[in-house]
Amino acid sequence: MSLTFWKPGTAGPGSNLDRASEVEETFLPYAPVQRQGEQLPIFKHRRNLLYCVEKYGVVIVVGQTGCGKTTQLPQYLLQAGWADEGHVIACTQPRRIAATSVATRVSEELGTKLGDEVGYTIRFEDVSSKEKTRILYMTDGMLFRETLVDPLLSRYSVIMVDEAHERSVYTDLLLGILKKIRKKRPSLRIIVSSATLDAINFLDYFSQDRSSEKATIVSLEGRTYPVEVAYIQEPIEDFVRKAAEVVWNINLQQGPGDILVFLTGREDIERCLDELAEMLPTQATYRLPSTAMRLLPLPLHAGLTTEEQLHIFQSAASGTRKAIISTNVAEASVTIEGIKFVVDCGFVKIRIFNPTTALASLATVPISVASATQRAGRAGRTSPGICYRLYPIAVFKALPMTTSPEITRTDMTTPILQLKSLGIDDLMKFDWVSSPPAESVLRALEGLHASGMIDDNGRLTPIGERVSECPVEVGIARMLFRSKDYHCGEEILTIAAMTTVQDVFVIPDGAAGALAELERRKFTAEEGDHFTLLNAYNAFTKYGRSSGWCKSHALSFRAMSRAVSIRSQLKKYMQRFNLPIESCEGDSKRLSRCLVSGYWRNGARWTADGTYRSVRGDMVLHVHPTSVLFTRKPRTGWVVFHEMEETKKTQ
Repeated sequence: MSLTFWKPGTAGPGSNLDRASEVEETFLPYAPVQRQGEQLPIFKHRRNLLYCVEKYGVVIVVGQTGCGKTTQLPQYLLQAGWADEGHVIACTQPRRIAATSVATRVSEELGTKLGDEVGYTIRFEDVSSKEKTRILYMTDGMLFRETLVDPLLSRYSVIMVDEAHERSVYTDLLLGILKKIRKKRPSLRIIVSSATLDAINFLDYFSQDRSSEKATIVSLEGRTYPVEVAYIQEPIEDFVRKAAEVVWNINLQQGPGDILVFLTGREDIERCLDELAEMLPTQATYRLPSTAMRLLPLPLHAGLTTEEQLHIFQSAASGTRKAIISTNVAEASVTIEGIKFVVDCGFVKIRIFNPTTALASLATVPISVASATQRAGRAGRTSPGICYRLYPIAVFKALPMTTSPEITRTDMTTPILQLKSLGIDDLMKFDWVSSPPAESVLRALEGLHASGMIDDNGRLTPIGERVSECPVEVGIARMLFRSKDYHCGEEILTIAAMTTVQDVFVIPDGAAGALAELERRKFTAEEGDHFTLLNAYNAFTKYGRSSGWCKSHALSFRAMSRAVSIRSQLKKYMQRFNLPIESCEGDSKRLSRCLVSGYWRNGARWTADGTYRSVRGDMVLHVHPTSVLFTRKPRTGWVVFHEMEETKKTQ
């Protein structure tokens, strides 16, 4: 059915949408899952689902946004007695914002304090009680790490792997481990929550070498509303600016309802917020139409603190409309009440690792049909809605059906080290959901052997066993352990924490940026960025620990506070392994040598033309503009770098 939202020549959301835009009315109802022509069962009542959990070892659950699978299923299981006798019901999430926000909501629904009966655990943050918690939300990486301590995950009676169709690397690894655990612990129940397109694949995966009664797939019927989908007529050059225009015009023309905008990353989000900020004075300067509301733009991305992320779930004041500018974190991991309008840029930013060059690049690529459908469905959560796609319908028809699994495009060094710590030495026999590229596995094994983590037979060495337990990447963990030899544990601990957080320095554009750069230079060390981060942390803990001090010194209070928290967590690991936390007393040579022990493969030498040549591969590299070495030559002519990314230049 073809509809027209705006008459030609009238003001609509964006110039290209003014002229008889191609608009389709798309309903996003429950879609039954079929396998070989047979429609699989639909469940409207919780007792039917609980019966399946009793009967089957693995249940794959398919349900539309808002059907309650994430928040309600664990509560049903709790009431049915699955958390009796000290057992815990676990629900994993691909992202930490989902784990924290859902745990908060479920604890409110049960009327308990967060951290008691309902809790969550994410990296460097644990809000749960071993004695009281019965429903535990966590990232899939955290549950995978728990298998290093308890290989059979014996305290869990039911484990729900939520949003499994997102196929994060730890989701895939966790599913493989859970399949192995089920062979030893048949009493363990596994629930896999998935989108329709991937549900059959998961069913086939868990049904291999088993009778048909060991796994089943069910669909949960939930409330959904019709969503009208509008496509832009012609391709656009700047989807960030266009998104801001659409948001502004929605606010001018449409009735009540919050707006959710999907962009690719933090930079795009901040630029969109700046564009909207320039429009906001209009609210006070001019008389707005009666339908217009006050606009409240809010960012949503992984770089925010837990408290900042939770702001988006709070209801807006009367007469105010929220405009949430988000990455794909809001695509499936979280449900935000009140969203009626969705603006979809049609792109997503993913990390791609090249094992040949050891280069990781952040690539902006078109989304999949599955992602586009998920995004549009966010507008139909609580009422009929509209999704504005900032791309033509022909582009939508050319999109791939699904996004490739993360395990096929990531560095496998840390995951393989962790698999070996579980006793999985023969990686060829591990039951992968999707196998990683052979070259990625080979390069990871070469690196682990060269760094002393595995021996000639591919088995873990004593230091490899300990490093695998640290919640940081292998290179940083190796530095922590080598700090004992160089007597610089105090400083390495700080550097390890500071490299874990993002955007420590806040350098805006324009004149304010020049002043901020002068402040940053107060912390600059000629040895490079690691020493500069060390100086910033030491100054913060000595003089600051306040947002005002950070603002006046061009530092992010959020980032610095998180670094303090992460450092305290890493300190516990050092104490556990009896690593001395002693200072190098200003001996930069000892500290530099310890850094090289962790970044030993990340070396580069300066050349006369101002570029660098990597020790590994002899590639031409450029210093990133945000580095303190961007405008200066290293005193020794050599540098070690934390990471290498491919942008317009390799830097």
